[in-house]
Amino acid sequence: MPENIELDIQHVAWSDPRAIALRDVMDAEMEVRYGLSSPADAELSEAIHRALAVDESTVVDTVLLVDDGVPVAHAGLRMLQTDSGSEWEVKRVIVDGTRRGRGLGRALMSEIIDIARRGGAERLILQAGDRQPEAVGLYSTLGFTPIPVYAPYAESMPQSLCFELILR
Repeated sequence: MPENIELDIQHVAWSDPRAIALRDVMDAEMEVRYGLSSPADAELSEAIHRALAVDESTVVDTVLLVDDGVPVAHAGLRMLQTDSGSEWEVKRVIVDGTRRGRGLGRALMSEIIDIARRGGAERLILQAGDRQPEAVGLYSTLGFTPIPVYAPYAESMPQSLCFELILR
C-alpha cells in the first residue's frame, strides 16, 4: 500500500453497485477526455461502449480500494477464451481523480497481477487510450510492454495503446 494511506482491498462482484459507480465515473471522464460527448459522436460512442463491454461470466475478480468506506479505485480481471486459457485481461482501471499520484494505481495493479499469477495466468493484456499518459506510465513501470491493438478495440478504437505482461 502507499505510505501513510490505510486502504481496504475488497474483492467484489462485477455487478457490485460501488464498482458500477466507479465505472460510470470513468465513462464520463473518458467521454470528456476523448471528446465524445456531442450527439454527432453517438455512433462512435456506441461502438466504443460495445468494445468495452464485459461479459460478467468471464470476470475472475473485481478489486476495489476502499478508504474509510468510500471506494477510490477499481480494476477488473477477466479470463479470455484462448486455446490455452491462460491469457487474462485487465479491465476498467480507475483511480478517483482527487486521489491520483498517491500510489493507488500501483497498489491496485499489484493486487491484480498477484491474482493473475495465483490463478495461473501466463499473460496479462490490457488496453488504454492514447490520451491517458498517466495510465501508460504506470503500466510501463510495472513491466507491461506494448503490443499491437487487439480485438475488439482495433476497429472502434484504433488509437488504443495495448500492453502485455508475461507472468510465467
